[in-house]
Amino acid sequence: MSRLWIGTSWKMTKTLSEGRAWARGLVDHLATTHDGQAPAGVQPFVIPSFTATTTVAEILGEDSPVLLGVQNAHWEDAGAWTGEVSVPQAKDAGAQVVEIGHSERREHFGETVETTRLKVAAALRHGLTPLLCIGESAEVKEAGGSSAFILDQAAGALEGLSEEELSRVVIAYEPIWAIGEKGRPATVEELVEPLAALGEKYTGKVAGLLYGGSVNLENAADLLGIEHVTGLFVGRTAWKLEGYLELLAIAQAHAAA
Repeated sequence: MSRLWIGTSWKMTKTLSEGRAWARGLVDHLATTHDGQAPAGVQPFVIPSFTATTTVAEILGEDSPVLLGVQNAHWEDAGAWTGEVSVPQAKDAGAQVVEIGHSERREHFGETVETTRLKVAAALRHGLTPLLCIGESAEVKEAGGSSAFILDQAAGALEGLSEEELSRVVIAYEPIWAIGEKGRPATVEELVEPLAALGEKYTGKVAGLLYGGSVNLENAADLLGIEHVTGLFVGRTAWKLEGYLELLAIAQAHAAA
């Protein structure tokens, strides 16, 4: 079995001192319990806000088993794009992963299928891992269109990629109705069909197929048990270091089972 990806995005949270403390705690934990390595069978990753990228990169160190990401990046390498950050700039700051197409970016900042395609290509062009987020609204779900909707989102963003390029992509399925402060945890039964559709198309072809959406310590093991799921992309539960460490332990136990 491939490694289970366990990661978190801090969104617009944490000061530098808070981010520093979280990262230092993770490094210390891995040093004392795993000889500085990742838990067996697990690929940890963390995506802080841009302001904390270099700080977290320095604490993790160059040979860290923890991958570092950014929450967005522009598709152009440079230019007159006020307020944006390019993939080369993100890479220079220490990033190895680029989160692309989160539903909040789509809803509030005009992200489209076309811009996700451009950003995936830019990340791959510079040797970074695109973490493509896809997910449907409650209205689409209620109409029975979840699988078709997310397959279209994925296909549009991954159009034209070679097999080698596709093998470097991670997909995170995050149904909009299940994420955020007002989201409700999805049941395993609700997730089986859309994840089966994604798995049929992408299992063995992409680097990982993650689930995200109201993941917590109570449902993490069940979510990892869904067929085709190879990791979790976690919000609030992982913002406290203790929660993230417990998620790593849950994933390690699942990988060993």
